[in-house]
Amino acid sequence: MALITVKVKPFSSATKFKGKLDKNGEVVLKFDVAAPPEKGKANEELMRFLAKKLGISKNDVAIVAGTTSREKKIEIKGLGMEYILKVFEGS
Repeated sequence: MALITVKVKPFSSATKFKGKLDKNGEVVLKFDVAAPPEKGKANEELMRFLAKKLGISKNDVAIVAGTTSREKKIEIKGLGMEYILKVFEGS
């Protein structure tokens, strides 16, 4: 299991990985999300995108903190942080 921090920009033209940044020694993954932050639509789109990109079930991706914030903590079951970074940095 991995716990990742993401920063989300809603209302984008497409959902995509935008890079990473180092925030006080913590890796933060940045994503554009092609959904509005209304009624959980942006969160659903982000979880769908992460699951598809990582090749796992959407049930293995859960927002554990920050559901109404642009910065979120996401738990990803069955994968390690090293693999997750490799997938997104290679895209």
